[in-house]
Amino acid sequence: MKGIGKTLLLIGATSDIGRATAITYAEAGWDIHLTGRTHAAVQREADDIAARTGATVTVHELDILQTARFPAFLGDVSSLPDTVVCVVGELGEQFRAEKELEHATMVMRTNFEGPALLLGLLAERFAARGSGTIVGISSVAGDRGRASNYVYGAAKAGLTAFLSGLRNRLSRSGVRVVTVKPGFVRTRMTDGMKLPPLLTAEPQEVAQKIFAAAEGGSRSDVVYVRGIWRPLMTVTRSIPESIFKRLRL
Repeated sequence: MKGIGKTLLLIGATSDIGRATAITYAEAGWDIHLTGRTHAAVQREADDIAARTGATVTVHELDILQTARFPAFLGDVSSLPDTVVCVVGELGEQFRAEKELEHATMVMRTNFEGPALLLGLLAERFAARGSGTIVGISSVAGDRGRASNYVYGAAKAGLTAFLSGLRNRLSRSGVRVVTVKPGFVRTRMTDGMKLPPLLTAEPQEVAQKIFAAAEGGSRSDVVYVRGIWRPLMTVTRSIPESIFKRLRL
């Protein structure tokens, strides 16, 4: 496919949502920079996407927990991308996070600290250029803490707040900041979980929503992949704490 001169930086290329997003952009003619912790795994994705779409795909090794290496990583990327999409996430296990400090730390850093710091660095570069789009994948789990996943939810709430503040700060700079909340998605991360069909999206559905929000002329700042989540979470947030703490959620 002939390129259109635009470049996507995809953070988290080996995830199901990451792969679907990269393919969606590649099929639209974008050049793609893929990142992941293991070069070999990302290279396999790059080879497959290039073969399927004819896009130019490059590979970059990046561990979202190695925050000190972020400046060097950005220096290795050949050019500043037009759009960055960060799909990094780790659901973790709530019962382990309650008892194991190391596990809770990993979940919090993977879902909040690493993505926020990296997107912050990219935001500075986009602002200096005067253009660019930042897409962060947060979660409906961050809309209100629930006993079943509050460590993961707290980290995603932090990312949502970070993206909101970044959007507010950069609103007149020519840089867009979009928050995407997929809800349940049928991926390897949710494999084995009983998911409600009405609330569950497929990775390609998420990818198409990302592309439409970031590149399709939409001015939406916060996107729920399935629209039903917006009123559902509005109601959830409005439940008084005295009642909410007695619910099994």
